[in-house]
Amino acid sequence: MKNNGISPASSTILSAAERREAERSEADRSAAADKIVAAQPPTPPHPDPEVVAAAKRRTFTAEYKQRILTEADAAAEPGAIGALLRREGLYSSHLVTWRRERQAGILKGLTPHKRGPKSKRSPLEEENQNLRRENQRLAEELRKAEIVIDVQKKVGALLGWPLPKADPEEKP
Repeated sequence: MKNNGISPASSTILSAAERREAERSEADRSAAADKIVAAQPPTPPHPDPEVVAAAKRRTFTAEYKQRILTEADAAAEPGAIGALLRREGLYSSHLVTWRRERQAGILKGLTPHKRGPKSKRSPLEEENQNLRRENQRLAEELRKAEIVIDVQKKVGALLGWPLPKADPEEKP
């Protein structure tokens, strides 16, 4: 038997909490674990780790911009504009830009703009291009159908099938 400095008689004298982990019984270990868990304060729930996949650019309507500008212009107390900006989640640069647009008299400028390069093609030109493609596709279909009809006429003539006479009243 291994001598670890504790006599067998003294191990029975020590309480279960004072004994080393390996010397305690299963019931003693689970009771001690329950006391440790009970002594710790409950952990707060973890925040939702899900993050929005892509940030969405905010757009403001012309009415909203006008309303915010009138509120900012009517603010008389010191710090009122800052409170307005914090409440609405805006930056002072928004006010500067919107005031500049309003001063230039661009009502259209207060509406949100589409981002990115402007299209260099006109809608009429695009429609014309689509119609030309459609016309080309239909002409190719007609050419293929005429080839099939011509082959059918030749096969019919070789097999001796008589072709029906075309009505003179019908115009092709």
